[in-house]
Amino acid sequence: MADLLAAFSDASRLLCQARHRLTQHHCSTLFIAKPCAIALSIQASGPQIAQPNAILEKVFTAITKHPDEKRLEGLSKQLDWDVRSIQRWFRQRRNQEKPSTLTRFCESMWRFSFYLYVFTYGVRFLKKTPWLWNTRHCWYNYPYQPLTTDLHYYYILELSFYWSLMFSQFTDIKRKDFGIMFLHHLVSILLITFSYVNNMARVGTLVLCLHDSADALLEAAKMANYAKFQKMCDLLFVMFAMVFITTRLGIFPLWVLNTTLFESWEIVGPYPSWWVFNLLLLLVQGLNCFWSYLIVKIACKAVSRGKAGKWNPLHVSKDDRSDIESSSDEEDSEPPGKNPHTATATNGTSGTNGYLLTGSCSMDD
Repeated sequence: MADLLAAFSDASRLLCQARHRLTQHHCSTLFIAKPCAIALSIQASGPQIAQPNAILEKVFTAITKHPDEKRLEGLSKQLDWDVRSIQRWFRQRRNQEKPSTLTRFCESMWRFSFYLYVFTYGVRFLKKTPWLWNTRHCWYNYPYQPLTTDLHYYYILELSFYWSLMFSQFTDIKRKDFGIMFLHHLVSILLITFSYVNNMARVGTLVLCLHDSADALLEAAKMANYAKFQKMCDLLFVMFAMVFITTRLGIFPLWVLNTTLFESWEIVGPYPSWWVFNLLLLLVQGLNCFWSYLIVKIACKAVSRGKAGKWNPLHVSKDDRSDIESSSDEEDSEPPGKNPHTATATNGTSGTNGYLLTGSCSMDD
């Protein structure tokens, strides 16, 4: 009964912390991030607005946001517009629902602040622990290891943040990688909760701190990109890529997975929760490999584009993880209603105040 009450108390505290994180998000956006964005001349401008059209709007809201060829031809005859103008209208209307540069900057600044704080806290906490210097201490006297106040706070802080990400994912910026990010948040919550319940918190702190190391650099690079600080953006992205690949593909498997798979087997021996814990960690490593592939892919595209001019690693044409649709051969600088029979091509990478039309490295850990 006492254990049940303790678990209920922790769950209630966790929900309060998650709600508190969401409140902090909105407060920091309103009182800190937004004034900083305005000081950097980042305006609340977004993509081009589609010309109002009752027929197309009805199709968009009630039937489909991505009409097929047959429907496009029917609408073309009904409106006496060419198909490309209708395609452009639907693309502009979809982009219209995307957030502005100001909103993106505020989101990145909030996440940068949290990642920097939690990583700093994790480093300060871990440098005083014996298991940072010798991972075998993660398993000595297991499972009868004391849960200190600092360790408990670290876990509740991380878990409440991931819960807030899970909730806010449905209201924040929608990205093409929604599914993989939802899986990542779910696995993270399961892994943190499972390690806490099974008193594997020592090795859990190593996993958390290691995975927090690169996140602040990514958010800083995105903020620099939105503010049009190109050289700073390039430098921060290179630093992020190096730290991410080194920690996720090098240190994590050689240091953390080594102790969870082999040292724990030697000291404690296998047990049912051991298999579940390591399965979740291997799934995390699979996600790390996937994101590392994306980073290398983005970097290669950026370098290839840089041969012809200035490169931008966060602004790569036709990136698989892009947030705003664009088509260099179909994008028009005028709304279709002004010239419904003509489509004038413009560069699909244009934007206002750093607004990314075709590429955004939006990885979140």
